[in-house]
Amino acid sequence: MNLQPDRRLLGIDFGGTKMAIGIGDADGRLLISERVPTLASRGARQALARALDLAQKLVTDTGGTLYAAGIASPGLVRDDGIDLAPNVPGWEELRLAEAVRDHLGISRVRVANDLNAAALAELHRGALRDADPGVVIGLGTGVAAAITVNGTVVPGRHGAAGEIAYAVTGPGWPTSAEPRLEADFSGRALDELAERLSLSGGAAGLCAAARSPGPARDALVARVDELARHVVTCCLLVDPQRLVLVGGVARDELVRELLTERLSRALPYRPEVVLSGFAQDAALLGSLTLAAQA
Repeated sequence: MNLQPDRRLLGIDFGGTKMAIGIGDADGRLLISERVPTLASRGARQALARALDLAQKLVTDTGGTLYAAGIASPGLVRDDGIDLAPNVPGWEELRLAEAVRDHLGISRVRVANDLNAAALAELHRGALRDADPGVVIGLGTGVAAAITVNGTVVPGRHGAAGEIAYAVTGPGWPTSAEPRLEADFSGRALDELAERLSLSGGAAGLCAAARSPGPARDALVARVDELARHVVTCCLLVDPQRLVLVGGVARDELVRELLTERLSRALPYRPEVVLSGFAQDAALLGSLTLAAQA
């Protein structure tokens, strides 16, 4: 039971194309939220400043006292910077927890990878509450995976567990670590593919056109095939009970059908494949769970 009704928690989900800012009660239930564009081409610092200014406004609007914050960010967050977050110029130079503490005047701040935060939301409030092990696949601006075992998210030695964006694709062997799968299958990659095929509407337009036979369908199927190979490997390593799809691209029915069909053919034990019930708010809700834990 919530014994401090005026205590407020802040959650922020930073993404390559949008930022979601939410205020929750002391139990981590979302009270109010807003979504604003990242404007990535303008750099990281303006995005961070706008998000924190909006957070302060939402705290004022809801009343109460801000007690703790949880932040979901692309990449692997360290105290002095962020690794593997190339989509917003300057993002890797930020010190997120320190900036939040200084701007908002709070000491309790926890930061996590955005897909790991989404997996935390699925564990506490979503599709993984009764499933173990679990795998969460994020198909949005980028592509990534998160693994849950015994009710916890598995980060790995460096926090890089599930960074399948760096999976090796194609016939050649890379000379350095590069997000090659993300270049094949992500919202941004599908936007670029749609443009090359002279289709309007970006990834959504490509998926709509792919419902009929033709070049768009052939191109999308080839990209899903590449993604499915790596998701199959994830499932073989973990043997999950349930696989949860999150993100804007995952909400396309054709993409889910193609991916699920390939998993059913390739895996000796196919997990249940479900779409997250949180629309695009899984990482935001996970950030509120981080704040509650803080």
